[in-house]
Amino acid sequence: MKTPKIKWLDKPQKHDYPAAESYLSLIVSAREAKKLIGKVKGARIVEYAAKDIFRASALPMLRNTDGHVEKYRALIILKEPLSPLVLCRDPAHGKLLIADGYHRLCAVYSFDEDAMIPCQIV
Repeated sequence: MKTPKIKWLDKPQKHDYPAAESYLSLIVSAREAKKLIGKVKGARIVEYAAKDIFRASALPMLRNTDGHVEKYRALIILKEPLSPLVLCRDPAHGKLLIADGYHRLCAVYSFDEDAMIPCQIV
């Protein structure tokens, strides 16, 4: 199967930020999570290779049979644009936190590990 061209929105969707804040509040205080998301919203979009995001996050690749990954794979095949990832650096632990977009990352990686993924990162 030919690798489909992956389309991206210009910025994360509005609902991505509360989802990212909710996730971050499991790791840091709710106040710190809110502060981080405020910074993320002001960050410019940058691109990183899917394989590098995985390496920096130390997260496992989800299977294509995961329901959310399947959904994003279908959107890619249908040429629907995806929302950029929301990322936070965690220098204290030497890892990258995928605050929002883990399933999108897995879907993209399943097609092309070298794909450049737009992200907002702080």
